[in-house]
Amino acid sequence: MSRAALLVLADGRFPAGGHAHSGGAEPAVTAGRITDAATLEAFCRGRLHTAGLVAAGLAAAAAAGHDPLLLDDAADARTPVPALRQVARRLGRQMMRAARATWPSAALDALATARPRGAHQPVVLGLAARSAGLAPLDAAHAAAYESVSGPAGAAVRLLSLDPFDATAVLARLAADVDRVAQQGADAAERVLAEGTDALPAASAPLLDITAQQHAAWPVRLFAS
Repeated sequence: MSRAALLVLADGRFPAGGHAHSGGAEPAVTAGRITDAATLEAFCRGRLHTAGLVAAGLAAAAAAGHDPLLLDDAADARTPVPALRQVARRLGRQMMRAARATWPSAALDALATARPRGAHQPVVLGLAARSAGLAPLDAAHAAAYESVSGPAGAAVRLLSLDPFDATAVLARLAADVDRVAQQGADAAERVLAEGTDALPAASAPLLDITAQQHAAWPVRLFAS
């Protein structure tokens, strides 16, 4: 296992398309729910413990070697809003392209063939982590961190927020990211005995509603 591989996977410069998505931050900024570092932190904390937790569990399960097609179905069941399903699969396609170029594997090839329109991004991320020789907990960490780093980066662009303040938000969330990653990895361990029902299914209805609304905006800075 290479810790450097985890750094590559979690790096915001990894060409997986995440820079074009705000993780719900754009509609939250427009609605006045994110206005400064404090409200950004509250938003990220909520996203981490809902969407981030779900993503961490799915990524850990894929990295553990569980059937990615079953995990993709589980991800669909945990993503009730059409706009977010489309985003997850679009990001999954981009992650697949980057992962196959970086860590080629038969498992990634098989999933790309089975899901030509894209599998859910956390599932692809987990399979990429496995192909890179990383552990399920590593995949969970990457997914959990991504759930907050995306909105934090977007807030810098949307609000002209000081990048130092946005980075400080991520630092304050570090312990929460660790806990969520561990919860996701623990759930993944139970999949063999309990099936995909063991994976987290936390919901964030406001994120779902605003994501669907955001998809219909004629002008927007971010794709989601």
